[in-house]
Amino acid sequence: MARVTIEDCLKNVDNRFTLVHLAAKRIRQVREGADLLVKSTKNEDVVSVLREIAANRVVAKKNEEQENE
Repeated sequence: MARVTIEDCLKNVDNRFTLVHLAAKRIRQVREGADLLVKSTKNEDVVSVLREIAANRVVAKKNEEQENE
């Protein structure tokens, strides 16, 4: 994947709001020492995390409250 776009990520995430929260949480994990799930050489953390989401390696969990409604 030469370029990652928001549209690539939205294929795997419900909406932009969820995407922002998912990416922010994953970036914190990476910065605290978690390994990246995709190969990324010179990219910043944000780009690497978006690549993970676009590759469907990171997914958002739905809350139990949302599922019961």
